[in-house]
Amino acid sequence: MKRWSVVAALAAVASCATPDASLAPGAGEPALDRASSNAPLYMVTLRDEVADVRAVARELGVRGGFAATAIREHAARGFDAVIPPSALAMVRSDPRVLIVQEDGIVTLRLPREVARPGGGGGGQTTPWGITRVGGAGDGTGKTAWIIDSGIDLDHPDLNTSRACHVNFTTGQTPDDGNGYGTLVAGTVAAKNNGQDVVGVAANAYVCAVRVLGNSGSGQWSWVINGINYVAANGTNGEVANMSLGASGSNATLEKAVTDAAAKGIKFVLAAGNDGAHASGFTPARVNGANIYTISAVNSSNCMASWSNYGNPPVDYAAPGVSILSTRKGGGTTTMSGTSMAAPHVAGVLLLGSIRGDGTASCDPDGNPDPIAHR
Repeated sequence: MKRWSVVAALAAVASCATPDASLAPGAGEPALDRASSNAPLYMVTLRDEVADVRAVARELGVRGGFAATAIREHAARGFDAVIPPSALAMVRSDPRVLIVQEDGIVTLRLPREVARPGGGGGGQTTPWGITRVGGAGDGTGKTAWIIDSGIDLDHPDLNTSRACHVNFTTGQTPDDGNGYGTLVAGTVAAKNNGQDVVGVAANAYVCAVRVLGNSGSGQWSWVINGINYVAANGTNGEVANMSLGASGSNATLEKAVTDAAAKGIKFVLAAGNDGAHASGFTPARVNGANIYTISAVNSSNCMASWSNYGNPPVDYAAPGVSILSTRKGGGTTTMSGTSMAAPHVAGVLLLGSIRGDGTASCDPDGNPDPIAHR
């Protein structure tokens, strides 16, 4: 499945404060429509000691003749802006600036297995992966933030009733336009209601943090601003799932994940589907407290041949082959990928602690990953 997706599975009670809508595009600092502009957008991250991000963004903008299109005050603290070439050196040399990085395109990769539609009426199934990691448990009252392509907000097997959904893409809504986010959400938290499937942390709220468009592509800046939104509205002990990724590194993205995790939010990252060492992919390569990178195994505990590997940065393996979950538009579907493995771990962490239960065979690095379990 795709390598990119901030599944965000965050635990929070329904009575939590309403998320800060000022962090969403359209609330004073709209996202730039890159489709209609050839001018490059830059993501500027300030040093941690900077107290007033907005003041610095305004000052640099006045000096350089530009205006911020987004402000981040919680993760990769800084701003996005179309910066004229004549002002770039000034911004980069400012002692308060840590990173200046040009925005780029993030594109989902096709699943390793073609989706197989099915389900919708006929009772409830407990997928093999849910059982393998010790589910289903009761996630009632907890919240999973899904940083992805959105969630089907009308799916009867998903609890989307909390007012927490947000869209960072251009001209869209938090409702899933692709299908991956809905699939991820079901593995984390599908309801235990006798219908379709059940998730690891059944009945938990799922919050759509949409950072990918209908085609499965998006901007780095959308993803990073989505992480900032979760950092602002999540609380200690909650979980964020990111079933997305790309090759190489991205300093701004990795800073955002590290900053948000430092607030106590547990970030779960898909290792990637390239059959290569996960250290060559972002955000999978990020290590640190409250950050978990996940490889994929099949029902025989054998690591999938296409799963990225290597610990570090991989922390656990989880079920990722022929995973049955919720489908956009209703019912269920089956897919494979480390993007399917990660939400199993997000659900486990949403319920509490995590441990290893056996190890992955077929692990090419010779250091078998522990298989995640409650």
